[in-house]
Amino acid sequence: MSFFIKIYDKNPSQKALDKVVEVLKKGGIVIYPTDTVYGMCCDIMSSKALNRMAKLKNLKLQKTTFSLICSDLSDLSQYVKQLEGKNFRILKKHLPGPFTFILNGSSKLPKHLKYRKQIGIRIPDHSIDNALVEALGNPLASTSLLHEDEILEYRTDPELIFERWKNQVDCVIDGGYGKNTPSSIVDLTAAEAVLIRKGLGDTSDFA
Repeated sequence: MSFFIKIYDKNPSQKALDKVVEVLKKGGIVIYPTDTVYGMCCDIMSSKALNRMAKLKNLKLQKTTFSLICSDLSDLSQYVKQLEGKNFRILKKHLPGPFTFILNGSSKLPKHLKYRKQIGIRIPDHSIDNALVEALGNPLASTSLLHEDEILEYRTDPELIFERWKNQVDCVIDGGYGKNTPSSIVDLTAAEAVLIRKGLGDTSDFA
Protein backbone atom coordinates (compact mmCIF):
# COMPACT_ATOMS: atom_id res chain seq x y z
CA MET A 1 0.00 0.00 0.00
CA SER A 2 1.46 3.33 -1.08
CA PHE A 3 1.80 6.14 1.45
CA PHE A 4 2.13 9.92 1.27
CA ILE A 5 4.69 11.54 3.56
CA LYS A 6 5.51 15.18 4.20
CA ILE A 7 9.21 16.03 4.47
CA TYR A 8 10.39 19.62 4.84
CA ASP A 9 13.28 20.67 2.61
CA LYS A 10 14.79 23.07 5.14
CA ASN A 11 14.82 20.60 8.01
CA PRO A 12 14.17 17.01 6.85
CA SER A 13 12.88 14.75 9.61
CA GLN A 14 15.23 11.81 10.18
CA LYS A 15 12.29 9.65 11.21
CA ALA A 16 10.51 10.38 7.93
CA LEU A 17 13.70 9.85 5.93
CA ASP A 18 14.28 6.49 7.63
CA LYS A 19 10.76 5.40 6.69
CA VAL A 20 11.43 6.20 3.01
CA VAL A 21 14.87 4.53 3.08
CA GLU A 22 13.25 1.38 4.49
CA VAL A 23 10.98 1.33 1.42
CA LEU A 24 13.96 1.80 -0.92
CA LYS A 25 15.97 -0.97 0.74
CA LYS A 26 13.06 -3.37 0.23
CA GLY A 27 13.07 -2.70 -3.52
CA GLY A 28 10.36 -0.06 -3.43
CA ILE A 29 9.80 2.87 -5.78
CA VAL A 30 9.51 6.40 -4.44
CA ILE A 31 8.38 9.65 -6.08
CA TYR A 32 10.43 12.48 -4.67
CA PRO A 33 11.10 16.22 -5.10
CA THR A 34 14.28 17.62 -6.64
CA ASP A 35 15.60 21.09 -7.44
CA THR A 36 13.78 20.72 -10.79
CA VAL A 37 10.74 18.46 -11.37
CA TYR A 38 9.46 15.60 -9.25
CA GLY A 39 11.06 12.29 -10.20
CA MET A 40 10.70 8.57 -9.61
CA CYS A 41 13.56 6.75 -7.89
CA CYS A 42 14.73 3.45 -6.47
CA ASP A 43 17.86 1.89 -4.98
CA ILE A 44 20.48 1.46 -7.72
CA MET A 45 21.57 -1.78 -6.05
CA SER A 46 18.16 -3.41 -6.53
CA SER A 47 17.74 -5.05 -9.94
CA LYS A 48 14.16 -5.90 -8.96
CA ALA A 49 13.34 -2.23 -8.34
CA LEU A 50 15.07 -1.07 -11.53
CA ASN A 51 13.14 -3.57 -13.64
CA ARG A 52 9.91 -2.56 -11.96
CA MET A 53 10.62 1.13 -12.61
CA ALA A 54 11.33 0.34 -16.27
CA LYS A 55 8.04 -1.56 -16.51
CA LEU A 56 6.17 1.49 -15.21
CA LYS A 57 7.57 3.37 -18.22
CA ASN A 58 6.54 0.51 -20.53
CA LEU A 59 10.19 -0.18 -21.35
CA LYS A 60 12.77 -2.90 -20.82
CA LEU A 61 15.52 -1.98 -18.37
CA GLN A 62 18.10 -1.74 -21.17
CA LYS A 63 15.96 0.91 -22.90
CA THR A 64 15.15 2.98 -19.82
CA THR A 65 16.85 6.33 -19.35
CA PHE A 66 17.71 7.10 -15.76
CA SER A 67 20.29 9.05 -13.82
CA LEU A 68 22.31 8.36 -10.71
CA ILE A 69 21.41 10.72 -7.88
CA CYS A 70 24.49 11.27 -5.72
CA SER A 71 25.17 13.45 -2.70
CA ASP A 72 28.63 14.72 -3.71
CA LEU A 73 31.43 14.24 -6.24
CA SER A 74 33.22 11.62 -4.17
CA ASP A 75 29.97 9.64 -4.03
CA LEU A 76 29.78 9.36 -7.81
CA SER A 77 33.49 8.89 -8.56
CA GLN A 78 33.36 5.12 -8.30
CA TYR A 79 30.51 4.78 -10.80
CA VAL A 80 31.85 6.87 -13.69
CA LYS A 81 35.08 7.53 -15.58
CA GLN A 82 36.54 10.84 -16.80
CA LEU A 83 36.33 12.73 -13.52
CA GLU A 84 39.72 14.35 -13.90
CA GLY A 85 40.83 17.66 -15.43
CA LYS A 86 38.29 19.60 -17.46
CA ASN A 87 35.32 17.44 -16.53
CA PHE A 88 36.04 17.70 -12.83
CA ARG A 89 36.16 21.49 -13.08
CA ILE A 90 32.82 21.53 -14.93
CA LEU A 91 31.16 19.27 -12.37
CA LYS A 92 32.57 21.23 -9.45
CA LYS A 93 31.32 24.51 -10.93
CA HIS A 94 27.78 23.36 -11.72
CA LEU A 95 27.01 20.83 -8.97
CA PRO A 96 25.04 20.72 -6.78
CA GLY A 97 22.56 22.16 -9.24
CA PRO A 98 19.93 21.51 -11.91
CA PHE A 99 22.21 19.66 -14.31
CA THR A 100 22.44 16.08 -15.57
CA PHE A 101 25.92 15.22 -16.85
CA ILE A 102 26.47 12.20 -19.06
CA LEU A 103 29.72 10.33 -18.41
CA ASN A 104 31.14 6.94 -19.27
CA GLY A 105 30.19 4.30 -16.73
CA SER A 106 32.90 2.51 -14.76
CA SER A 107 33.38 -1.19 -14.06
CA LYS A 108 32.10 -0.59 -10.51
CA LEU A 109 28.51 -0.10 -11.59
CA PRO A 110 26.29 -2.84 -10.11
CA LYS A 111 26.39 -6.04 -12.17
CA HIS A 112 22.84 -5.57 -13.45
CA LEU A 113 23.97 -2.25 -14.98
CA LYS A 114 27.22 -3.42 -16.58
CA TYR A 115 25.62 -3.05 -20.01
CA ARG A 116 25.50 0.75 -19.61
CA LYS A 117 28.47 2.34 -21.33
CA GLN A 118 27.24 5.81 -20.41
CA ILE A 119 25.23 7.09 -17.47
CA GLY A 120 23.68 10.38 -16.43
CA ILE A 121 24.63 11.72 -13.02
CA ARG A 122 22.94 14.36 -10.85
CA ILE A 123 23.75 16.05 -7.56
CA PRO A 124 20.58 18.06 -6.92
CA ASP A 125 20.70 21.20 -4.81
CA HIS A 126 18.05 19.73 -2.52
CA SER A 127 18.46 18.67 1.10
CA ILE A 128 15.88 15.84 0.94
CA ASP A 129 17.67 14.18 -1.99
CA ASN A 130 21.07 14.46 -0.36
CA ALA A 131 19.75 13.12 2.94
CA LEU A 132 18.10 10.14 1.23
CA VAL A 133 21.29 9.18 -0.61
CA GLU A 134 23.38 9.50 2.53
CA ALA A 135 20.93 7.46 4.60
CA LEU A 136 20.66 4.78 1.90
CA GLY A 137 24.44 4.55 1.56
CA ASN A 138 24.59 4.54 -2.25
CA PRO A 139 23.15 6.49 -5.20
CA LEU A 140 19.52 6.44 -6.26
CA ALA A 141 18.43 5.59 -9.78
CA SER A 142 16.04 8.29 -10.97
CA THR A 143 13.80 8.81 -13.98
CA SER A 144 11.09 11.25 -15.00
CA LEU A 145 7.38 10.69 -14.40
CA LEU A 146 5.12 9.67 -17.24
CA HIS A 147 2.40 12.08 -18.31
CA GLU A 148 -0.69 10.94 -20.13
CA ASP A 149 -1.91 14.47 -20.71
CA GLU A 150 -0.82 18.09 -20.53
CA ILE A 151 -1.93 18.83 -16.96
CA LEU A 152 1.25 20.36 -15.58
CA GLU A 153 0.02 20.05 -12.00
CA TYR A 154 0.92 16.38 -12.20
CA ARG A 155 4.53 17.51 -12.15
CA THR A 156 4.26 20.22 -9.53
CA ASP A 157 1.52 19.36 -7.00
CA PRO A 158 2.53 16.39 -4.81
CA GLU A 159 -1.09 15.65 -3.85
CA LEU A 160 -2.09 15.30 -7.50
CA ILE A 161 1.02 13.22 -8.13
CA PHE A 162 -0.02 10.89 -5.29
CA GLU A 163 -3.54 10.51 -6.71
CA ARG A 164 -2.06 9.61 -10.10
CA TRP A 165 0.59 7.17 -8.86
CA LYS A 166 -0.61 5.77 -5.53
CA ASN A 167 -1.48 2.38 -7.01
CA GLN A 168 1.84 1.98 -8.84
CA VAL A 169 4.56 3.23 -6.49
CA ASP A 170 5.25 2.61 -2.81
CA CYS A 171 5.68 6.15 -1.53
CA VAL A 172 5.24 9.76 -2.62
CA ILE A 173 7.20 12.41 -0.73
CA ASP A 174 5.48 15.76 -0.33
CA GLY A 175 8.36 18.21 -0.46
CA GLY A 176 6.19 21.13 -1.51
CA TYR A 177 5.31 22.29 -4.99
CA GLY A 178 7.87 21.31 -7.61
CA LYS A 179 8.99 23.09 -10.74
CA ASN A 180 7.92 22.09 -14.24
CA THR A 181 11.22 22.73 -16.03
CA PRO A 182 13.65 19.78 -16.05
CA SER A 183 17.41 19.76 -15.60
CA SER A 184 19.81 20.77 -18.36
CA ILE A 185 21.59 17.76 -19.87
CA VAL A 186 25.26 18.01 -20.87
CA ASP A 187 27.26 15.22 -22.52
CA LEU A 188 30.84 15.04 -21.21
CA THR A 189 31.87 11.81 -22.96
CA ALA A 190 33.64 13.53 -25.87
CA ALA A 191 36.51 16.00 -26.00
CA GLU A 192 34.11 18.95 -25.84
CA ALA A 193 31.05 19.30 -23.62
CA VAL A 194 27.81 19.16 -25.63
CA LEU A 195 24.49 20.63 -24.46
CA ILE A 196 21.82 18.01 -25.16
CA ARG A 197 18.87 19.73 -23.49
CA LYS A 198 18.51 23.26 -22.14
CA GLY A 199 16.56 23.22 -18.90
CA LEU A 200 17.16 24.99 -15.61
CA GLY A 201 20.60 26.36 -14.79
CA ASP A 202 23.07 28.65 -16.57
CA THR A 203 24.10 26.81 -19.74
CA SER A 204 26.25 29.61 -21.18
CA ASP A 205 29.41 27.49 -20.67
CA PHE A 206 28.01 24.94 -23.13
CA ALA A 207 26.50 27.22 -25.80
